[in-house]
Amino acid sequence: MMTRKAFSWPRNTNLDTCSMKRNLLFIVNPISGIGKQKKIEEILKSTIDNSLIDYTVRYTEHIHHGNELAKEAVGQGCFDAIVAVGGDGSVNDVVSGIVGSDMTLGIIPCGSGNGLARNLKIPLTPIHAIEMLNHYKVAEIDTIDLNGRTVASIAGIGFDARVARRMKQAKVRGLQAYAKIILTDYPNYKEHVYQLTIDGEEIERKAWFISFANSNQFGYNTAIAPMAKLDDGLIDVCIVDRIPLLHLPLTAPLIYLNHFELSQHVEIFKAREVIVHNNTERWVNIDGEGECIGTELHFRNFRKSLKVIVP
Repeated sequence: MMTRKAFSWPRNTNLDTCSMKRNLLFIVNPISGIGKQKKIEEILKSTIDNSLIDYTVRYTEHIHHGNELAKEAVGQGCFDAIVAVGGDGSVNDVVSGIVGSDMTLGIIPCGSGNGLARNLKIPLTPIHAIEMLNHYKVAEIDTIDLNGRTVASIAGIGFDARVARRMKQAKVRGLQAYAKIILTDYPNYKEHVYQLTIDGEEIERKAWFISFANSNQFGYNTAIAPMAKLDDGLIDVCIVDRIPLLHLPLTAPLIYLNHFELSQHVEIFKAREVIVHNNTERWVNIDGEGECIGTELHFRNFRKSLKVIVP
């Protein structure tokens, strides 16, 4: 097991000994999601092909520590890829530390939703995701900049942000925890009227929540923006008005069948740049984590700004 003593980065001697051998850093969130990550070192020892890959494991010790570790690793220049082990929030931390650099991202999904991993078709069991690393390929995908913050998968305001904020305070993660919060808060949450500028066009909409999607889903195979593509240079702006209880039996299945856009309560725009002028609640759901960002939100697509390992 890794110790907490002073850490020094390994020298990249692989280029001298074997030009084909890759050097990976695994950044592990030890309290992420539903606990799949707790045996990560054991799985690495039994699964990684040591003739092809050298690796180092580091554990995060506080909030956004993954961002710090990723930035340090990029600066050291001794790794071929940095692998985030955790949920969408943990992945976001690592992405925020490497976006725009030449570093490659890997994902071992160990969270509850795992939206970005699902969209990329990365295996959801750690052993199979690690097996993929032995012979991987690299793709380039977009990211979204939000007021200087990076969104790898999806961001949201309104009820979406309320749920993320409440989940941040919850002691238990997982689908049941999300469902409990949604059912508790749904009856009393009011729609808001939002002023937006979408690629220069000003619009006003009354919405229950609005999602700004790079990936196509929240997680759990809930495709909120079915037509979103990770490399098209566009943000899918999904505006959802309040869905009456009587309509839920018809609307809810659409989100699992990749046809949420067919609902009469959904309107979707595609844009390179979006400004929200009056996010009065100030909170935003960023890749599953509730964050207090501000009342004016500026979303911009950064096309193919991230290299990522895919099957």
